[in-house]
Formats: sequence, structure tokens, C-alpha cells
Amino acid sequence: MMQKMNRRVVMQGVVLAGAGYWLGTAPSVAKAVGPNEKLNLAVIGIGGQGKSNLGGASKENVVALCDVDETRAGDGFSKNPKAKKYSDFRKMFDEMEKQIDGVLISTPDHTHFHPALWAMQRGKHVYLEKPLAHDVWEVRTLTKLAQEKKLATQLGAQRHTLAGLRAGVEIIKAGTIGTITEVHSWVGGDRGMPNIPTEKPKVPANVNWDLWLGPNADFDYQPSICPYGWRFWWQFGTGETGNWGCHILDIPFWALDLRYPTKVEASGPPVHELLTPKALASKFEFPKQGDREAVTLHWYHAKNGPEILAKHNLKAGNYNNLFIGTKGMLLCGFNNWKLLPEDKFKDVKAPKTIPDSPGFHKEWFDACRGGKPATCNFDYSGPMTETVLLANVAYRTGGFEWDSANMTCKGNSKAQGLLRRAYRKGWEV
Repeated sequence: MMQKMNRRVVMQGVVLAGAGYWLGTAPSVAKAVGPNEKLNLAVIGIGGQGKSNLGGASKENVVALCDVDETRAGDGFSKNPKAKKYSDFRKMFDEMEKQIDGVLISTPDHTHFHPALWAMQRGKHVYLEKPLAHDVWEVRTLTKLAQEKKLATQLGAQRHTLAGLRAGVEIIKAGTIGTITEVHSWVGGDRGMPNIPTEKPKVPANVNWDLWLGPNADFDYQPSICPYGWRFWWQFGTGETGNWGCHILDIPFWALDLRYPTKVEASGPPVHELLTPKALASKFEFPKQGDREAVTLHWYHAKNGPEILAKHNLKAGNYNNLFIGTKGMLLCGFNNWKLLPEDKFKDVKAPKTIPDSPGFHKEWFDACRGGKPATCNFDYSGPMTETVLLANVAYRTGGFEWDSANMTCKGNSKAQGLLRRAYRKGWEV
């Protein structure tokens, strides 16, 4: 039987109310850590992407490791013999709450929220892999909690530090291509819609399947879902949009200081109740803000890139964003950029206006010690993640006007129902 969540946390439930929401939390605050002290860190999920985050924490004190798969966690466990080993993050916090300063979480999408919530309610700083959480409500809850408790946070959008990406952002912020009212962003490929398994293999002895499911309803173990294929099942993942959106939309969100859209539309192949699509096209309307005009942002999951590229005789190549301005266009990606028309901008160089990052993990470590916020802290990455997830909601239910203040999909009750999922018994929040 699954262990139930600690009663005091269950009683601290999160409730949507009126024009906003209220989050009842324990009065924990983050422990002060001196600028020269090492952080005591816990890492939850140490296979896959977790290996990279565990490596990034190697110069700090890794005091606890948690993973539901003993085999995938093997190297992480063996290379950190002084860290206490766990399969259940709840037990880890019960035993080591006072010893932990911050937590790095690299679990599947459907289990991002609960360990992050537990950590933050206890005043722990959080580094959380994208797309921050599985549902819009979860994202907003963590974003607000980080603000209220003044916690250091960082979303795992590691490409934020790349020089090529930053050059594109600097070009846009410099006004090189004039006023921008339209952006097209995309990820290639056609991953999605996997085959539905028909066999029911036994759960391997090294996997705690009950803990892997976490808050989700019971589901038969499948090796095609665990450890990776979960990404293309709505119950567990958020498809290629959730997988890549927070990396690629990071560029227009940063360059144009975007926050919350006011209208969301999406289309694609027929919706499958269980599986994420092989393609998707979506559109977001962002209102005028300060000196920036209103912006229409398009997001695509398209095998060969969006049709707008062919219209301008362009190829997707290694690019993933096309900014359209009144004086020209910028085609850019994580590592490269091109101003168009090329003859007009042949002598233009990217201005150097954004300070170099000390390192993506180090940004967060420094913030945990009282330094400036990390560049992908939840104040910035929360609205971006919500936008990414709203594309999936609109694809599955139809478009809607988005009232971000009240978290309401105007005129679309079906969409409203996808903002927050139900948790199985013992994982209620």
C-alpha cells in the first residue's frame, strides 16, 4: 500500500478561491547560508537528466539522494557514498528536513509538483526540471509559493546560458529589426502517439512502481512508458510541447518580456484521449505591455518546421524562432542567428548587453546563498511554463480567452477542467 502523505501537509490544502487562490503553508523559511558555505543538497531523480543535475551539484554537499529505480540510480548512489539513499522523497524529508538547504528535482512531469511542494513548504530552495509541473494550476501554485517564501528557484532551461541564444535576445532588445508583433517558434520531428501496449509484464524488482506513479491513478507497469516513454502519455507527460517549449519559447519570452497570454488557440491531428500528438500548431495573443506592442506568438510541433519558413524561402536548419519586425526579421536558435534580409544587415553584430552566466547551476547556488535571483527563477519561468501547457489544453479542448488573474478559460469549461488534475488517495493536496 502507498504511504499516505504527512497529515499536516494534507491539512494545508491548496484551494482556488474567488479572484485568486490561497495556499496554506507551514511557517518554514529558508535557512540562511553564508556566501562561502557549501549548500546541503538533496537530489530527487538521479537517472537520466538527474545525472546531469547531480553532476552540477558535485561541488556542494550532496546529503541525500532519492530515486524509485535502484538500477538507473546505481551510479549516482555509488559515486556519492556519504549521501543517504531513499526511494520515497517523503521519508527523506521526514528524516532530513533540518539538514537540507535545497533540492534538485529531475523526475517525470507527473511527479514534479509533489516533491517541489513538500520542499518549498519546508522552506527549501528548489531547482526543478522543465516543464516545471504537469498542470497549469500546479505551476501557478509553485510560482506563488516561491514568491511568498522568498525561495531561490531555477527551472531547468539550461540553454538559457548559451552565447548564441543570448545574442538573438540582445538583437531583439536592441531594436535592430524594429517593432515586433509576430513570432514563430517551433520544434521539429514527429514524436508522439506511441503504440498502446497490450501485454502486462511484471514490474522489475529494481523499480518501485507505486512510487513512480506517485499522485496518478493506478496504471499497469510498461517498459515502454518507464523510464522514458511516459512523455507521450497525457497522464504522465506533456508531449513535445512540454518537452521543448520551455527551451525554445525561452527566447521570445526573454527577448520581449512576455508574461501571460490573453487568448490561446491550437489545432492538430485528431485528439487521442491517452496519447500526445505527433504535430501541433498553436497561437497566443499577448497584450501591449509598457513600450512593447501587442505580440502574436505561434508555437508549432512540426516535422519540417512551420509553413511560414517556406513563405520566406527559409529552412528550419538549426533554428527554432523567427521574429518578424517592421525593419526586418531574425531567424535564430540556441547557437546561431541570422538577420534578414542578409544584405541589409550584413555588417550588423549582436550587441553585448547581457552579462555572462557563471553557470546555470551556479546561478541557483548563488541565489540560495542570498545572491541575485537565478535567470530562470519561477517568477520568469512560471508564466512561460503556463503558456506552454495552455497550448496542450487548447489543442485538446479548443481555444479560449485566458484570464490569467483568475485562472479562467473563458467560455470553455472543458479546458477549465484540464487546468488541474485529481490526485489519487493518499496524495491529495
